[in-house]
Amino acid sequence: MQEDPALKNQNVPEEPVFDGPVLKVEDLKTHFFTRSGVVKAVDGISFEVGRGETLGIVGESGSGKSMTAWSILGLVPKPAGRIVGGKIMYLGEDLLEKDENEMREIRGKGICMVMQDPLTSLNPVFTIGNQILESLRMDFNEPKTSLIKRATQLLANVRIPAPETRLSAYPHQMSGGMRQRVVGAIAMSRSPNVLIADEPTTSLDATIQLQYLRLLKEIQADTGAAILFITHDFGVVARMCDRVAVMYAGKIVEQADVLELFDNPQHPYTQALLKSVPDLDEDVDFLPSIEGQPPSLDNLPEGCAFAPRCPYVFDRCEEYPEQFSTGQDHVASCWRLDGAN
Repeated sequence: MQEDPALKNQNVPEEPVFDGPVLKVEDLKTHFFTRSGVVKAVDGISFEVGRGETLGIVGESGSGKSMTAWSILGLVPKPAGRIVGGKIMYLGEDLLEKDENEMREIRGKGICMVMQDPLTSLNPVFTIGNQILESLRMDFNEPKTSLIKRATQLLANVRIPAPETRLSAYPHQMSGGMRQRVVGAIAMSRSPNVLIADEPTTSLDATIQLQYLRLLKEIQADTGAAILFITHDFGVVARMCDRVAVMYAGKIVEQADVLELFDNPQHPYTQALLKSVPDLDEDVDFLPSIEGQPPSLDNLPEGCAFAPRCPYVFDRCEEYPEQFSTGQDHVASCWRLDGAN
């Protein structure tokens, strides 16, 4: 199905007059105040992502990846959750200084998010068409027939077969892969500048996962959107991302270009994660694993949080490490990288 040029031109927003990073996070801290103590879900992280670029955020469950996304969107669960420090710069403006009405305008049109489970993102009592039209009505004051044409085109863009028919289908009548594509269509319906993908391929089989990742790349090439890709799968990182930030216990412990990270990991945690990925060229009896468990975020050690699981731990690890540069745009927080050692 060919896209109507008139629709395409009307659906692309004017480019903002801003030549810096689309999204820049500086020393962000998101804490939860509970009866058992302060849970430091995000504890002083910094990164940036430019137009047309994909930054991967990887780490174990509970490392703070998803809470980083919720913080960017201003959707930290209240009253326990609170952003206590840092800046979230979107097109040069700090989102932490925006009120709720201003953030509501930014969500969806400026920054949108694709969840890992499409069934929790789609309303089961409304048709797919109704849910796409709800998003389109926010930007286009047009007759319903025109909006339906736009919705059909969006489904066609994400490779949904027979899009005209699927508009009248309910979420439970579609496969997991098709539901995930529908969620992607809704997310991209307002042509956002930043797309946050929170493990969107977790529920998909290998074939559909590959198709979905290729689709995201095509959408990014067409729109120039910056993508923040949250995952625990290094295979997805290798295929999708330009740069990678590795999170552990609420902090970014290493950040580098994707090829540099795979070829030359510096932090012991990153090294352990990569070793746990199967290598099809090697015949092994078992995969290496990381001993121990991640620390409780309401009782973090004073020093390096990875120290209890690290094979290289030494006395200096009782103090949290500085961030050391190990190459061009490659930084890691580990005392073993200190030249004075």
